[in-house]
Amino acid sequence: MQRHFLILQGPHGPFCLALARALRQAGQRATRIGFNAGDGLGWRGRDGYRPFRDKLDAWPGALGDAIREEGITDIVLYGDDRPVHRSAQDVARSVGGTLHFLEEGYLRPHWVTYERDGVNGTSPLMKMTLPDIRARLDPVERPQSRAPDQWGAARRHAYASARYHMAVLLGQGRYPSYRSHRDMPVAQEAGLHLRRLAAMPVRALTGRVQTRALRRSSSPYHLVLLQLCHDSAFRRHGPFPSLEAFAAEVMGAFARSAPQHHQLVFKAHPFEDGREPIRPLLQLHAREAGLERRVRFVAAGKLGALLDHARTAITVNSTSAQPALWRGVPTKVLGRAVYDKPGLVSAQSLEAFLENPDPVDRAAYLDYRRFLLETSQIKGSFYTHGGRRMILRRIVDMMLAAEGPYAKPSVSVDNVVDLNARRGVHGT
Repeated sequence: MQRHFLILQGPHGPFCLALARALRQAGQRATRIGFNAGDGLGWRGRDGYRPFRDKLDAWPGALGDAIREEGITDIVLYGDDRPVHRSAQDVARSVGGTLHFLEEGYLRPHWVTYERDGVNGTSPLMKMTLPDIRARLDPVERPQSRAPDQWGAARRHAYASARYHMAVLLGQGRYPSYRSHRDMPVAQEAGLHLRRLAAMPVRALTGRVQTRALRRSSSPYHLVLLQLCHDSAFRRHGPFPSLEAFAAEVMGAFARSAPQHHQLVFKAHPFEDGREPIRPLLQLHAREAGLERRVRFVAAGKLGALLDHARTAITVNSTSAQPALWRGVPTKVLGRAVYDKPGLVSAQSLEAFLENPDPVDRAAYLDYRRFLLETSQIKGSFYTHGGRRMILRRIVDMMLAAEGPYAKPSVSVDNVVDLNARRGVHGT
């Protein structure tokens, strides 16, 4: 039976249009509803684009009408926290529609995530124990590729975000009722994206200098993995109203329990754009806690270089904890995360963790990571031509499957290391 996929707000750039084309090539129908001019960027004059220009309170009814009148069977969402996506989930579940979730990779930067029914703090992974995961592993174990350290296609991601927000700003007249799911006006957000794009070379150089200085120090350090203050996982699945509140709690615990010669290092998110003045806030709380000489801030740079020498890692629920766990760095999570499993992250209090952390069960983490690679992680990038092609080769079949990715492992050759290649054997 032909299915009708409705694509809502997705990754910035041309990925959603490419996905619609791939679904149509597979014999399915694909439509997109756009809520601003950024959503419509690249779709002008093409079939299958429907603008929504009413107020948000009219959206659930309009979506219900579209489902009935156009025979929509599946809805594709990027993340789960935008107001239009929360409403869409409620409507789809009430009529038995299938929900497909896209997200940046749980294993970053060279993968993206595909799940059914939820993502991040509402992911089906949240209810799965390590015994459940091990029982679903493919019986043939394949060597795993090394967890990448760098953020993939960062400049193209930044460019796509800046272009999207400029289109939203310039096209406000065509979508007069649109309101961003962010707390910031569209014009200000567009300016932040442009400024971040221009500052990337300087930030990269600064990050290298800061990282080199830290690695040359003889002091043990604990690495705090910061997230974006507007990140949906941080806001919806964490206990803190702001990054400042999170940083203050960590500093307080550090001052009370960490050995005097230890340092506390805050690592900024790669896409930090300055909407929250992190450095001044950290300096303020460090002075109040008497930690001026023991707290450092790293604005940019490669995470792996910092994790290689870190004593511990602390986060709310950042995916940056995954490379920490891969390296066996003891990790403390203060929010809800898909990798929050006994044996992977610490169950200690923050004070006890900073004083004497429990070790990571690395064998358990490798099983967990292998399960992700066999199921929901798709190698590729939303923001590059080659990365989109890699995603589309796999994701259409996954979307057309009767069950979600965790129901039965489906191993991708892109996510494992070719054993013969490692042994130096070449086929024809």
